[in-house]
Amino acid sequence: MIILLFGPPGCGKGTQAACLIDRLRIPSISTGEMFRAECQAATPLGRMARAILAQEGLIGDDIVNPMVAGRIDRDDCRRGFLLDGYPRTLAQAKFFTRLLEQRQLGDPVVLHLDVPHDHLVERLTARRQCPRCLHIYNLLTQPPKNGEICDSDGAALIHREDDYETAIRQRLHAYDELTGPVLEWFGPARVCRVDGSRAPEEVTAQIEQAIPAVCVTVP
Repeated sequence: MIILLFGPPGCGKGTQAACLIDRLRIPSISTGEMFRAECQAATPLGRMARAILAQEGLIGDDIVNPMVAGRIDRDDCRRGFLLDGYPRTLAQAKFFTRLLEQRQLGDPVVLHLDVPHDHLVERLTARRQCPRCLHIYNLLTQPPKNGEICDSDGAALIHREDDYETAIRQRLHAYDELTGPVLEWFGPARVCRVDGSRAPEEVTAQIEQAIPAVCVTVP
């Protein structure tokens, strides 16, 4: 099974991805993971990516797409895989569709966790982080035991600059601008939209209803 998991910042995508890969015993692949692996292995693509990142440039599709093609060729992807953060653009979506067709891998399951922007702003502005151990809390859903003090080391928690409302709304707008055309490319019949504003276990239940195979734990 091939799953493409989409969702705006703060939607709980990481929680649902962990559940999916645990149930289906498939790898979760992110562009960040691919970049790190290619750079560490000093492959030709990795060296190109490292040179671009060293100059604070953006890594283009001419590098990202071959990385994806190479990654899904590995043995751990034979039973399927979950892609998080790819395809990010319409051009990448078109490339990936052709890639699946060429390799006769079948259509992917496209999941999108829908959450209203105001709900996401409420979630993300409640995040706090320990400056020492870097643990992240949420004052609404995962609060520290004693005010805004880290449970582990007693440090005063901080409110990161990217967790203020203005920055959050900018990130959400950028996400919508990029992801909208990608979801349109796959089409409403192929995109399964899940209400990500509910409790995590309820979101998981919705996904299980949408993808019957998720209900069966692979040994």
